[in-house]
Amino acid sequence: MAKLYFHFSTMNAGKSTLLLQASYNYRERGMQTYLLTARLDSRAGQGRIASRIGIADEADMFDAETDLFALIAARRSDGPLDCVFLDEAQFLTADQVWQLARAVDDLGLPVMCYGLRVDFRGTLFPGSAALLALADEMREVRTICHCGKKATMVVRRGPDGKALRDGAQVQIGGNETYVSLCRRHWREEIGNLPAN
Repeated sequence: MAKLYFHFSTMNAGKSTLLLQASYNYRERGMQTYLLTARLDSRAGQGRIASRIGIADEADMFDAETDLFALIAARRSDGPLDCVFLDEAQFLTADQVWQLARAVDDLGLPVMCYGLRVDFRGTLFPGSAALLALADEMREVRTICHCGKKATMVVRRGPDGKALRDGAQVQIGGNETYVSLCRRHWREEIGNLPAN
């Protein structure tokens, strides 16, 4: 039975690694997958999903104007398709999440979305909020804070190395820009809790 899945976490938890591994498992069994990623994030090159551990694969790109249902339906008409994998799901619009749900319901395709839950301010991304509302199954991909507790938040560091509290919701970056922390250490970093 096809479902809409949302695998979420903070930065550097291994979401892209899990996506690529799952797609590989499908393909190893002779099934066809369709990979999608946000045009906005070109750190690994345009149309590539890459993991920090060095694995990568080609993907079609989407932006806020892309009709994902039409894109998936067109790919399916080209030949067999068993599963859709979408990276950087936080960059989806609410309408696009509904389009993915329609691909599940009307085309009978499982759709696996991987993305961030919250931004550096602790605010839900629009795509993540819609996925939290509509996904049939949600799975947290866990990583840890420097203290060993589960990291659920992320700080964005400025050029001076200090945590930023304001700015645009979207700024593409990796380890040089973002650090995953537990809520307590996130609050300490942004100045909302006295350090002990």
